Amino acid sequence: MSQPTAGVPTEAEWAAAVSAITRLPADGRVLLICHVNPDGDALGSMLGFGLGLRRLGVRQIQATFPGRPEVPEPLQAMPGQELLVPATAADPDPDLVICFDVAAVSRLGDLADRLDRAGTAIVLDHHASNTRFGGIHLVDPDAAATSVVVEKLLVRLGVPLDAGIAECLYVALATDTGSFRFDMTTPAVHEMAARLLATGIRPGEISRRIFDTRPFGAVRLYGDVLGRTRLEPLAAGGLGLVWTYATLDDLARHGQRPYTLEPLIDSVRCTAEADVSCVLKQVAEGEWAVSMRSKGATDVSRVAVALGGGGHRLAAGFTGYGSASEVVEAIRAGLTDATPSGSTSADQQDRE
Repeated sequence: MSQPTAGVPTEAEWAAAVSAITRLPADGRVLLICHVNPDGDALGSMLGFGLGLRRLGVRQIQATFPGRPEVPEPLQAMPGQELLVPATAADPDPDLVICFDVAAVSRLGDLADRLDRAGTAIVLDHHASNTRFGGIHLVDPDAAATSVVVEKLLVRLGVPLDAGIAECLYVALATDTGSFRFDMTTPAVHEMAARLLATGIRPGEISRRIFDTRPFGAVRLYGDVLGRTRLEPLAAGGLGLVWTYATLDDLARHGQRPYTLEPLIDSVRCTAEADVSCVLKQVAEGEWAVSMRSKGATDVSRVAVALGGGGHRLAAGFTGYGSASEVVEAIRAGLTDATPSGSTSADQQDRE
């Protein structure tokens, strides 16, 4: 399965998105959707843009995501939570649908039908593997986060930043750049962060909440899961693979919710002997959410896309089926087919 390509949005695409939003009738209904198991970029981009629409005078706005209507605890303090509704309560026939940080329709789950039933569908994303679903595409694979695309659209709509919008976009930007540590952290990223900080938001407080606060049960859970980590130096063409898995029993034993596992990939990916790292997180019997990372020499998005997922060259994910060993075997086979890029070590985080 070849990987789709997407270029930087054209002026015509920006204009089409602006027109679709500004020409909404006074009673127009807008449904904002991000991907299942939302991370900081997905949720922050969606809520930040929702607050921007409210400043434009749009009155009927819903924000949602497929699956369990549960916001990860570190993200629960973000502004705009009042816009959220469970997927089961989402407007079945909105006038406008806007998707955030979604690379493929499969990531929309049962909400995918809204794309066909809405008058217009806009997709804001930064995944190079985006399949170009929907009607209007604002997909920029060069952007460090979907929030970068969101800010550009807000500027074109004439919406000024306020503290609420800025906090949402800052959370999104900080999470997808790994606290501004990864290679996609360009001068433009820092300039955007400066604009957000100028609204008066408090980066120290936000960072402690997002990155540095975990329940003790999560610490114990990490110990168990990291204790079963496996290193395969000959995998990925000799570049090395390191992986581990977490089961539903692990979560239950330590009284933790699934979202507490999201940062675990950071502890695995630091392994010096492996270019590729993977964490398998069980979501049901025989079903796993898989996060993959590369330090630069392997295009993990090729593996993820071939297995039904998506992402970036250095950060991708997919849903695997079967036992943990069967999913890892599929990853090994995919890594054999993924041609090393020969690039230098790099860091680009995209939490799937």
